[in-house]
This record gives sequence, structure tokens and C-alpha cells, in this order.
Amino acid sequence: MENTFLHQVFTGAYWKELFASFAHAIRTKKFWIELIQMTVAMLLGAVAVYYFLMPSHLIVGSISGLSIVINIAIGGNADTMSLIVVAINAFLLVLAFLLIGNEFGAKTVYTALILGPCIQFWDRVYPSTNFTHRIVEDCPADLLLQLQHGERVLDANGNPYLLDHAGNVLEQVKDSVMSAGLGLGDIWFDLICFVVVLSICQSFLFKINASSGGLDILAKIVNKYLHFDIGTSVSVAGAIICCSAFAINDFRMVIIGLIGTWINGLAVNHFTNGLNNRKRVCIISKQTEPVRQYIIKSLSRGCSIYDVTGGYSNDAYKEIQVILTQMEFSSLLEFIRESKIDAFITAGNCSEIYGAWMRHRKQRDGKYVIINEDEEILATAKRLKRKA
Repeated sequence: MENTFLHQVFTGAYWKELFASFAHAIRTKKFWIELIQMTVAMLLGAVAVYYFLMPSHLIVGSISGLSIVINIAIGGNADTMSLIVVAINAFLLVLAFLLIGNEFGAKTVYTALILGPCIQFWDRVYPSTNFTHRIVEDCPADLLLQLQHGERVLDANGNPYLLDHAGNVLEQVKDSVMSAGLGLGDIWFDLICFVVVLSICQSFLFKINASSGGLDILAKIVNKYLHFDIGTSVSVAGAIICCSAFAINDFRMVIIGLIGTWINGLAVNHFTNGLNNRKRVCIISKQTEPVRQYIIKSLSRGCSIYDVTGGYSNDAYKEIQVILTQMEFSSLLEFIRESKIDAFITAGNCSEIYGAWMRHRKQRDGKYVIINEDEEILATAKRLKRKA
């Protein structure tokens, strides 16, 4: 009988292998670089949640949106909001390990659990109330006492008074960060700002094979047990969370949240495609050998060569096809121009590449070399080829 994930975690060999892998990872430069990248990305995601989502009470299909519903229902503040985010993400991570298995790595655990502390960080550094509230001068002593005892007191407009970290009483004067005043806010402006900032965060995380947890975990569970494709799973999970907003918002706000969930998906695709964009280059010439040598030796890329015939002249040519980054493509064009090679060149964008695509770095001498992690993959492939 196959061992399940639950059986594996109670074996000493599993934990020994897990700790050995972690010990190896923390000794690599890549680990620390990606740790910094994930932290910066989550700080950016916290900006979207704390400054745009929370003050406007927008409920977009995310764990942050569900946390806002619960936070408002219990009358919480930024501190309780961050605790709710951490609690929900921790629960979903445990649920994911139990229902899906060990497919979620340490990256998802790390990013999911630091969102709450990142929100607290921005609340301490520059509170959102600096945009939406003003300090009440000559505050009545009884009002201050009520707030210090945790009582909820409303102003003339029906908004609650707040206490800042310095003990000042705050009165709300704007609906949200992007609002011009009470009743003068544009919810669509808040939505667009939130979606753009969050999508950039998510795109950077996807780029380094990480995710922000939360909704992604819920979508994976829907995908596995309801057999939806992953895109539909994200929409279903997001729609369920959006509908929870009926508890605190009217029908219009819920529909805006659903639209925001859909726009978020489009924006993530746009930014992700931009980060992963490559050039599929076709070069037709009678002088292909210098180009081939440059691609292989200077760019450290492979290429495909075809025999082609000109339809008008009936002359024989060689065609080289190669996938390059934008920087490598610019270097190739410069080489062809300086070498005065007569060539017909076309290039198209390519955002999805599968197979033996190697990541490179540029050296000071202008040459490109394969990075250490992909050198290991290449060496393994060569060993398997020799055995075959």
C-alpha cells in the first residue's frame, strides 16, 4: 500500500531528508536572494491590502477580503486584522498538507505567514489613518476614557472614533485613501489601485516559483476535489469569498468585488507574461556559421538550423531559430550589425517555454553563462543521456 503524506511525516527518514534539504538550501546564495525578494513582494502586497483594501471596505476574492469581513464583524482594528490573516493562512496551510499533500513548499508557508506582520509593519511605519482621519483637538475626557476601555463610539456621521498608537483620538474625514472627503470617494479608483499593486506582487512571486498562499491554496483544494481547471478554481474560490461580503456590504459593493477579482486575474497574467517574455528569433542568411558560433559560445544558447529556399530567387539559405531573452536578442543584433552579415531577421514574443530552457547571467566580458542551479540540471541530463 502506498504511504500517504500523513504516514510519511511520522517517519524519521522523512524529517531527516527534510532537514538535510533545508540545511543545503540555506547555504546557497539563491535561497537568501529569493528570501529577500519574497519579503519585498509581500511588503508590496501588504501596501495593497492595508492602504487600498481595508479603508475602502472592498471585498475582492482573497483571504484578505475574507479577513476584512470577519474583522469588521467583530469590531477589530489593524492588529486584529493581521492576526485573522495569519490564523486563516495557517489553517489553510495545514488543510492543504492534509488534503493535497506535500506539494506546497517552504516559500508558500513563509509568504502566507508574513502577510499579517507586514500589515502591522505599515500600520506602525505610516498608518492609513494619516490619510483618512484627523486628530480631535480638545477631546472630551469621557470620550477618551470610553475609547481606552475598548468601547465603540460613533461620530455625527456614524463612523467610529479611533485611538492611534500615541493615544490621540481620531475622527474620520475621508472614506478611503484615494477619497477627497466623506461621501466623495470613488470605489473604482480604490479597486484599480489595489488590483495593480497586488498583481505586481503576485507576478514577482510567481516569477520565483512562490505564491502568497491563501486563495491559491483554496483554489488547489477546489481543483483537486471538484476537478475544475486551476483558472476556474481561482474564480470559484474568489467568488465564494466575495459573496461573504453580503454580511457587511450592499449588493453594489459585492458586484464591484467580483469584477475586481476578475480584473486581478487579467492583471496577473499581464505582468507575469511581461516578466517571462522571451524572443523567438528567426535568422535567414547565407552566412549563418558566424551567427551560430556567437549564439553557442557567447550567448550559451542552443539553436535549430534548417535548409530553406527563397520563393522569389530560388536561392538556397540557412535558417536559424533560437529563443533568447530581450538582452540576449539585443546583443545578437549588435553582433550581426558589427559583423556586417547580410541577414533577414524576424522576432516574436514568447511567454511560455517548456523543456531544457537554461537561465543565464551576463559576465563582465559580455559573455553569458548558465547559472549554477541550471548547470546541475544540465549535468544530470548529460548523465542520463550517457546511461541511455
